[in-house]
Amino acid sequence: MPELPEVETIKNTLQQLVRNKTIKDVTVYWPNIIKHPDDLNHFKHLLVGQTIKSINRKGKFLLFHLDDYVLVSHLRMEGKYSVQQSEEPLTKHTHVIFSLTNGQELRYNDVRKFGTMHLFPNGKELVGKPLSQLGPDPFEQTFTLEYLWNKLKKTERTIKAVLLDQTVVSGLGNIYVDEVLFKAKIHPLKIASIISKQEAKAIKLHAQAVLEDAVKQGGTTIRSYVNGEGEMGMFQQELFVYGQVDEPCKQCATPIMKMKVAGRGTHVCPKCQKD
Repeated sequence: MPELPEVETIKNTLQQLVRNKTIKDVTVYWPNIIKHPDDLNHFKHLLVGQTIKSINRKGKFLLFHLDDYVLVSHLRMEGKYSVQQSEEPLTKHTHVIFSLTNGQELRYNDVRKFGTMHLFPNGKELVGKPLSQLGPDPFEQTFTLEYLWNKLKKTERTIKAVLLDQTVVSGLGNIYVDEVLFKAKIHPLKIASIISKQEAKAIKLHAQAVLEDAVKQGGTTIRSYVNGEGEMGMFQQELFVYGQVDEPCKQCATPIMKMKVAGRGTHVCPKCQKD
């Protein structure tokens, strides 16, 4: 699943490719992707003639800011955007096409069909689901040490489960939570309520640092993530624990272990992250 760095990279790429382009037509081959409005024809009608003014990100969501509306898009497991010439053949898993007046097409491709799109009038996108439920992401000013520590003190869940909870902190997913906890030297099974303020500070600082480094590398390519131009991210070369099962820890040479935490495959160094 694309996490914050991947979505940030896609945002930056699409900003270069489709900003100030106008939508001429919309074709939807898999209607279940469109969640709001629930009338598909109305969704398409509202978009025709709209110009893409800018593209932003909130957590793992892409926000296409148009003249009068905001299109909120979640890529889920396998969603991808690409910009193609209209005469180029469609791939098997192309489900939504935004035809542009310059002859190009912004195509949404999704092998698993889990992605979602919501269209809201400008200014209404943060009021209802899905964005209203999101916590701050590590780059937002509201993601303070006091905010994080107060959230941790109120729950008996594991620290990994809390950091995966998008209502607490948005943008972090399985890959980067594992990396952040390794850098902070905290075991993923540790109960959040007993995390010290110093440990919470380490989580905050490493979350920001790890994500910033991943953005610079264009994200992490583990399965099929590519940016809007079909290029892979390279941060997988910088990973310390995720996907490194049985490999020696880069800090102490102890073999990296994999376990199940919060229902997710979790990577840990048993020496650097003692439980």
